[in-house]
Amino acid sequence: MLENQKIRPAQVIGPLGEPLTVESLPPVGTSRWVVRRKAEVVAAVSGGLLTVDEACKRYSLSLEVFTSWQRAVDRSGMPGLRVTRIKQYRDQYERQQRY
Repeated sequence: MLENQKIRPAQVIGPLGEPLTVESLPPVGTSRWVVRRKAEVVAAVSGGLLTVDEACKRYSLSLEVFTSWQRAVDRSGMPGLRVTRIKQYRDQYERQQRY
């Protein structure tokens, strides 16, 4: 019976080192996605606070958008989530992969 229960943490460590809970995540219906909010959602999913499906449904995100955030954090950290610098970080990552 216990195998079917999903155990989730009450909190995870956020991108800035602060504890994140479901209540402290960006509000449902957020339309202005700044770097910190994107990173918090990615950290919540990575830490098991939310599943990918729950995050996409909660914030009306496509799977492609969420995975692009995840990939940006994995490659460049929080600065990789900046929309204005996305080409710079992508080029930098591709150069690193060549060598």
